[in-house]
Amino acid sequence: MTGWTREQMAARAARELKDGYYANLGIGIPTLVANYIPDGIEVTLHSENGMLGLGPFPTEQQIDADIINAGKQTITELPHTSYFSSADSFAMIRGGHIDASILGAMEVSQDGDLSNWMVPGKMVKGPGGAMDLVAGVKRIIVLMDHTDKAGNPKFRRENTLPYTGRNVVDMIITNLAVFERESRTARFRLIECAPGVSAEDIAARTEAAYLA
Repeated sequence: MTGWTREQMAARAARELKDGYYANLGIGIPTLVANYIPDGIEVTLHSENGMLGLGPFPTEQQIDADIINAGKQTITELPHTSYFSSADSFAMIRGGHIDASILGAMEVSQDGDLSNWMVPGKMVKGPGGAMDLVAGVKRIIVLMDHTDKAGNPKFRRENTLPYTGRNVVDMIITNLAVFERESRTARFRLIECAPGVSAEDIAARTEAAYLA
């Protein structure tokens, strides 16, 4: 049982972006979503470091070390790309002007609680913009592996790591499955399994309670 690759997870998440969306991509697997935005729709990508209108990752010939996203990865700009201060960028987030954010996670609880910025005892850079994103963005989609390296479930009854936000996640896309809930008062439902993965496989690797 292999499930989806990182690229396939990103492509699946990109299908959730709608025409006209302003979207923010978190560090890690979410950054790959920029390469898979469906043809025929216009999605404007936003970055906390002060950029609106991010293009896909550059080829070797396109690399410009001065054009980076919030994770310090080199990216490309588009004809309509605009630049502004980080303060203005966070004002867009906090003001509710971003339609969706796709974030990585260490743990998500069955109630939609998100932990994605700290492991006690380990050196970390901090939460970045994640706490602002989960508080101000209309729809939060999580991209993460279904289990950690030790095989422990990452979709849990309750999180064991420090919270980024409580009751903030709307959809979870793992390398094995997709879970979604209708509202933040509803339970998550298993809506899709990766090819070659059964509902029984998912249940055996998930601690959280969810609707089948």
